[in-house]
Amino acid sequence: MSVLVFIETEDGKIKKSSREAISYGAAIGDTTAVALGSVDAAELASAGANGATKVLHVSDERLNAGLIQPYAEAIAVAMDASGADILVTAKSSLADAVVGRVAVKVGGSLASNVVGLPDTSNGFVVKRSIYTGKAFANVSLSADKKIVAIKKNAIEMKEDGSDAAVEALSVSLDDALFGATITATEKAEGDVLLPEADIVVSGGRGLKGPENWAVIEDLAKTLGAATGCSKPVSDMDWRPHHEHVGQTGVKVSPTLYVAVGISGAIQHLAGVNSSKYIVVINKDEEAPFFKAADYGIVGDAFEVLPKLNEALKEALA
Repeated sequence: MSVLVFIETEDGKIKKSSREAISYGAAIGDTTAVALGSVDAAELASAGANGATKVLHVSDERLNAGLIQPYAEAIAVAMDASGADILVTAKSSLADAVVGRVAVKVGGSLASNVVGLPDTSNGFVVKRSIYTGKAFANVSLSADKKIVAIKKNAIEMKEDGSDAAVEALSVSLDDALFGATITATEKAEGDVLLPEADIVVSGGRGLKGPENWAVIEDLAKTLGAATGCSKPVSDMDWRPHHEHVGQTGVKVSPTLYVAVGISGAIQHLAGVNSSKYIVVINKDEEAPFFKAADYGIVGDAFEVLPKLNEALKEALA
């Protein structure tokens, strides 16, 4: 099978989630990637480490704005140019808007929130997360063209390949596709942003007040993690609302999620249950979150976190 992977970039770098998508594609078949807008050729060549044999680069500077319609057109053209049967992309706010349009353009079947490699023993069946992660569905994609948007951490990222060949791809994009204008972009502040974080450290009401958040921030700094919080914490303005993790906040899929002083209400769990590993620290041994945890510590956060942080500093030194 021939696979095309849509690469998303940020600040000139390939996003980790897109590198995972490349590795996913490489596990299926021969994989070509496509990048849009201004990106350094050496950065694109590094996609080979994740399994791409070639990267098609549509370098039209108008694509730097990330507009949906021209992205969909360029990707559809790239699918035709590469002869790809399958398009793979990381699930993201941008990809969600783009891939549906690509599916219409190429007459393809689409599955999003995919969490594992396809079963090709009887057709092409993928497993996807549904109901905010509370259940799974096996979906058969029957069209000749198949589009798969994978969740973060759906597959282990390959990193041992050699550089990919980078080729320019010329796509004629009508000016009418650029009718929308992005007037401003606001990004959440922080050293590591929640949607992209590989590790997240979150705090709840068990921290007792905003003045005690230093223990969360110190642990996050040691781990190179993003900080998050439960809904009650953001509602009380202890922390900014963009840190609210949960069903009605930011949904995260890090490799490691550390929950400190959070009871584990179903709304919070719905936003974190795609995490690869969950560690819960709570002095209430009956806290519901322990049922979802891979590892748990029953203890006072103000005693546990400083000791844990010091131990991690020594281990990571």
